[in-house]
Amino acid sequence: MKNDNAREELISYISEKGFVYGPSPEIYGGVSGFFDFGPLGKLLKNNIENTIRKEFTKFQFYEIECPIVMPKAVWEASGHLSGFSDPLVSCQKCKSIFRADNLISEQSGDEVEGQDNKNLEKYFDGSKIKCPTCGEKISSKVSNHNLMLKTNVGIDTEMYNRPETATTSYLPFLNYLRFFRDKLPFGIFQIGNAYRNEISPRQHLLRGREFTQAEAQLFLFEEQKKDFEKFSEVENLKISMIKAHGKEIKISLKEALEKNLLKNKAYAWAIGITYSLFKEFGFEDSVLRFKQHEKMAFYADDAWDLEINLNSFGWTECCGVHDRTDYDLKVHSEKSGKKLVAAKENGEKGTPHIIEIAMGPNRILFSILDQCYNKKETDEGKTKLHLPKNMAPIKAAIFPLMKKEELQKVSNKIFEDLISDFVVQLDESGSIGKRYLRQDSIGTPYCITVDYDSLKDGCVTVRDRDSEKQERVKMEDLKNWLGKNI
Repeated sequence: MKNDNAREELISYISEKGFVYGPSPEIYGGVSGFFDFGPLGKLLKNNIENTIRKEFTKFQFYEIECPIVMPKAVWEASGHLSGFSDPLVSCQKCKSIFRADNLISEQSGDEVEGQDNKNLEKYFDGSKIKCPTCGEKISSKVSNHNLMLKTNVGIDTEMYNRPETATTSYLPFLNYLRFFRDKLPFGIFQIGNAYRNEISPRQHLLRGREFTQAEAQLFLFEEQKKDFEKFSEVENLKISMIKAHGKEIKISLKEALEKNLLKNKAYAWAIGITYSLFKEFGFEDSVLRFKQHEKMAFYADDAWDLEINLNSFGWTECCGVHDRTDYDLKVHSEKSGKKLVAAKENGEKGTPHIIEIAMGPNRILFSILDQCYNKKETDEGKTKLHLPKNMAPIKAAIFPLMKKEELQKVSNKIFEDLISDFVVQLDESGSIGKRYLRQDSIGTPYCITVDYDSLKDGCVTVRDRDSEKQERVKMEDLKNWLGKNI
């Protein structure tokens, strides 16, 4: 369930502490859908993206990078120019413009995303849907608003910013095929920015006009989906799932296949590694679930979203797993005139299918902060941001007990020893208690204090953020100690 107070408190907090600022540019009034990542936000975002890289690479996906801007022909082939739109509605009094389905969901509680314009209009005819800006009742026709951002390259070449990274990932298929020695299946992934001309984004990082996407693409033939050997790696994972129009159940992926909840082993494997990735981000089982799309794209064989139960926005989609069949390679083959096919084991040529894992690091970042911020502790005057230790922007803070040269010298040496492996901070100002509170509030898991005993025994006091327990650790062992505990 959405909680407006929790959302506003969280957004204010993460701005104050240096995670996310905006809308940007603030000094010019800001434009909704654009944000600045502050020093801590950028470090956290880097940790998220590096975790994605680590996990996808572990599962043998190779990272690629493609241009952000592509010619008109690409988006005509993909269908984005003709069909990539949101339903728009406007207030006749103040002329404010809104995305119709979001406005209905916010005020009625009904989930209407994906419904056609005629069904959406029924909510405005004689309903109590009001304009969030001026409070007047909205009675408006629903029209389509294309989300593509157009630009010109050179003098007159019409091109568009990509609205997702996926399409650009498909276009070098023949080059991938050569790299992988004509053998399928193979996987690639891309992390980069995308752009959507959203009507009125009002969900902070969850709905931006410029945002980062991380999308993995598994290329394989249709017959390879059913006998996918890697499925054994994840078959015993138990996951909460809601089939379209069904009830939520907790079930192993092996059972999900046996009960036809999922259609094939390759797709179930993609669900499994996605779930494992979000566990690496530190999310608890209780806030994760997969929900099947009630209305799928015409080309999709199956589509499930991983949702996170946020304190601020309720259940929120943070990743999609889609079986896109052979649609993408076929349409680009037809439009470009290049045969995007591969040879099967029997020598026949065929168009590979694609299973996609698509997520937004910005949404993941907001979700991590949402889950780790505890308002109750703030009210008690001891805010702790309980970030997972592997996600924390700053891994440790080093405190000389006092601003004395001999203590500062040792503290500086520890900083220099650790900074090559960890992001650490040297904090010398204020009492030890105030420094603890300062680091707790930004999620730093460990504080290292250098005292006068350290000059004698070569040990420092390491304090754990969550338990507040303290441990004496030899300076020479600090790097290994932090590596083990983080």
